[in-house]
Amino acid sequence: MGRVLIVGSGLMGSGIASCAALAGNSAVLNDVDAERLEKGLASAIKCVDELAAQGLAEPESAAAAKGRLSTSLDLGAECGKADLVIEAIVENLGAKQVLFEKLDALTPETVPILSNTSGLRITEIAARAKHPERTMTAHFWFPAHLVPLVEVVMSEHTDRGMAQSVKELLCGWGKAAVLVRRDTPGQLANRVLQAVIREATNIVDIGLASAEDVVLAIKMGMGIRFPVWGPLEHIDAVGLDLGYSVQNTVLPEISDSKKPADGLKAHVERGELGFKTGSGYYDWNQKSMEELAGTRNDFIVHALKFMKARGLV
Repeated sequence: MGRVLIVGSGLMGSGIASCAALAGNSAVLNDVDAERLEKGLASAIKCVDELAAQGLAEPESAAAAKGRLSTSLDLGAECGKADLVIEAIVENLGAKQVLFEKLDALTPETVPILSNTSGLRITEIAARAKHPERTMTAHFWFPAHLVPLVEVVMSEHTDRGMAQSVKELLCGWGKAAVLVRRDTPGQLANRVLQAVIREATNIVDIGLASAEDVVLAIKMGMGIRFPVWGPLEHIDAVGLDLGYSVQNTVLPEISDSKKPADGLKAHVERGELGFKTGSGYYDWNQKSMEELAGTRNDFIVHALKFMKARGLV
């Protein structure tokens, strides 16, 4: 049992706090004002309750986890008591650099300091830290309490042994932690996701299929089997000779663009930014985000139950 300090009590921070508490840790949320902390604590409790309601946490464990959740406005005092620090503030390099410099000064040298950044380089985030060897990314995927993946990304200065220990610690929380050995844009999983998005937007641009059919093909084909049948398992299963032959045929025909698709650029230029503006590739006045997100979460829950029963997570 340890003491985990989560700096930032928004959607990600509160979700991470719920994971830490369910794993038996004292989880302390820190933020800049009491109102935000109150909302963050309520959100963390809601995450725990959802897992219990879905049968992914025992009622006794959930009750104990909620008792291990707390808040604090005193960053200095909490840094001095923490066994692990996780930053989950706004995705802004300057703000994160200022915070990491402060965390590095306030936290004992042996305590790992992690960033939940989804795209910024941890080497740059920790550029002002005097002890960058104990800094690394721990990118929890949203929603953090449901999605098992956490990408542990090493900076140019991260101690390999400490990074491995953090990975093992997060695996002990029940997460599927992976170690990313170089600090590159996109980390690991986002590099794969962006490759899929690049080709999906390209297919729409060249008129090969509609946005709706592209998404349906991904969901009902590769997507539905990916949790238990990954791409490198697939290519081994069908034979690397066949995989090599298919790539020789297909790769010359798919997008290798180094810039976003023209259609995506056009949407942005027209102010069609997706759900937040009401339109993008879809008309969000006709399509419900609440229903879609609910379906996503329900599917994740059922997939997790299946994988837990098979010992896959």
